Amino acid sequence: MKQIVQCLRDGETQLWEVPCPSTGKNEIRIQSVCSLVSLGTEKMLIDFGRSGWISKAKQQPEKVRQVFDKIKTDGISATLRAVSSKLDTEIPLGYSNVGRVVKIPDAMTGLVPGDLVVSNGPHAEVVSIPRNLVARIPDVVKPEQAVFTVVGSIGLQGIRLLSPSIGEVVAVTGLGLIGLLAVQILRAQGCTVIGIDLDPQKCRLAESFGATAVDLSGGGDPIGVAKQLSNGKGVDGVLITASTRSNQPIHQAAVMCRKRGRIVLVGVAGLELSRADFYEKELSFQVSCSYGPGRYDPDYEEKGNDYPYGFVRWTEQRNFQAVLELMARGDVDVKPLISHRFAFSDTLKAYEVVESGKALGIVLEYGQSAEGSESTEHKDDSQVIVRAPRNNIPTAGTVALVGAGGFSRQVLVPALLETGCRLKTVVSSKGVSGTQLARRYGFESSSTDVESVLEDAEVDTFLITTRHDSHAHLVVAALKKGKKVYVEKPLCMTREELDQVCDIYSSLLEEGKSPFLMVGFNRRFAPQIVEMKRRLENTGEPLAITMIVNAGSIACNHWTQDPAVGGGRIVGEACHFIDLARFLASSSIAKVDTLKCERSESPGSGDTVSISLKFENGSVATIQYLGNGHRSVPKERIEVFGGGRVLQLDNFRRLKAFGWKGFKGMNLWRQDKGHGAEMKSLMDAVREGKASPIPFDEIVEVTRASFQAAGVSATGNSDGTDQ
Repeated sequence: MKQIVQCLRDGETQLWEVPCPSTGKNEIRIQSVCSLVSLGTEKMLIDFGRSGWISKAKQQPEKVRQVFDKIKTDGISATLRAVSSKLDTEIPLGYSNVGRVVKIPDAMTGLVPGDLVVSNGPHAEVVSIPRNLVARIPDVVKPEQAVFTVVGSIGLQGIRLLSPSIGEVVAVTGLGLIGLLAVQILRAQGCTVIGIDLDPQKCRLAESFGATAVDLSGGGDPIGVAKQLSNGKGVDGVLITASTRSNQPIHQAAVMCRKRGRIVLVGVAGLELSRADFYEKELSFQVSCSYGPGRYDPDYEEKGNDYPYGFVRWTEQRNFQAVLELMARGDVDVKPLISHRFAFSDTLKAYEVVESGKALGIVLEYGQSAEGSESTEHKDDSQVIVRAPRNNIPTAGTVALVGAGGFSRQVLVPALLETGCRLKTVVSSKGVSGTQLARRYGFESSSTDVESVLEDAEVDTFLITTRHDSHAHLVVAALKKGKKVYVEKPLCMTREELDQVCDIYSSLLEEGKSPFLMVGFNRRFAPQIVEMKRRLENTGEPLAITMIVNAGSIACNHWTQDPAVGGGRIVGEACHFIDLARFLASSSIAKVDTLKCERSESPGSGDTVSISLKFENGSVATIQYLGNGHRSVPKERIEVFGGGRVLQLDNFRRLKAFGWKGFKGMNLWRQDKGHGAEMKSLMDAVREGKASPIPFDEIVEVTRASFQAAGVSATGNSDGTDQ
């Protein structure tokens, strides 16, 4: 299928051939009929992409601070590599889609295949959207009308926060699509509306919808009009839907308002507020968040958990439905807002119009009849060919990669590319990120169907870099198919999953086969760690190992913090350091103890633990995994004491040695955590028919120890005990 994407580096808009997206258990598959180009949002993204580095930096000062912090800790080379990879990312465009339902989740009610629905899906021929972001379109509303629903919901949510009542006077600053839809919604609510803009045509449209328009380009006086329509008292509220860096819209809104008036920002404006503007009138100011309650909440959007109707009357989905009802009753008329129509195949011409700025509502039409049914489904192409196979590549070591996130793009695949292996297929859930990665690094194809890749006889090496909750399932499935398996840590999230992996591994051994499983414990392959290991093997006595990991805080709603998806940070990341300690100690783990920082309001306190390990050879290790530090401090520090000598490694850049004759240390020009050597070791083993570079029993041992450290029960829940 085709989909519109845009490169963050240069702002170029492209029409890509990508595989049809997979459909998650809470998602609805939709065949697109039409979609709406959001002139404001999408032009802003294009302008950002086409701006230079300095301009990009000025627009994102917080990101600049993060870059400087990373330079201090990780060095210039690693930082530039990360920034460059981020800018080379293509992102999907669009968030206002109308189409026909093709597939619904099991046990879902209210929709059936063939229903016409609106969603926040991108510009693509087929989309898969979470159930709470989809609303059925009333029969009397046509697709080209319904396609304005999502944009209208943005304005509606701002109006809900403004809380206007019948008879109030409300000003709308900025008469783009959101502003003009907001004017109509406010009029339907019985408000007197003032529309303010620099564009005379938009002002005329606002007047046609019943507003009193103020054309700023013609010298219009919004404050004077506000006084006139409010009998000198000031407007009751101001909805700002403009997009500007200027502070003027908020200052103007404050001057226009009556005492205790309300101001809601839906668009973008400068936020250098004047205390005097707000103090004397006791004005209230609020920023509106997109479509409404549920936005950016993974429980609502991804997992499909709706908010109770009696407690949260208006959610994202219910706002969609409310806008559709306004259209059905004729209270909102979007026909005058359509300035251009383009066939989806001519979409690049549409974006030429976007760049010109001479448009309002641009509708993309996909050539599917609104009267269609399930039989009109777009061909389900779950795989696309990106490039022909390269010549003179080894037959052993044909790779399929499942997972095309930032780690794969920035770290793993560049390291894999250096091994000279055959990059056959990359699999991603929505298709865009996988296709982007395939195009950049030379994979032969991009797919959204894991099962078909598992059946590919040419693929002998299966790499897994997906979210943690899918690791065990994919590992077991790939081992059953005889693949050599590499999985990013953790191997699994529960003891039950670990038993399943061990069972399939053991059964394959009993059948006389040679299962191959490697977990991404890359730090044991880092050049400085290899040097430390070589020297420590000759100490002849137990070691004392100390690791300080300044992991930093992660938001509690991040997927890694979800016990059902990420498993928590001890299982998900601290396992790295348990493995590293076990590697350096050269001995099995005999005992695990954990002290957890008491939970408090302090960010990161719940991720702050001290893990103590005792090894069979008498060595001990202490891992201080800290979620409450500062990012300007280097992330990792490792110290090993033994035989009257000390090795000290700072953030995988500087290794200092104390007491070692003829050896002062080992410093690197850039940080190296071992990913390159790890991938070389993996592919060398695959090609030469050798066993996994990390023994299976060590992988299992470290996984069990991480469960003990986190207090993980058989079901994956933290029970606070060491089992």
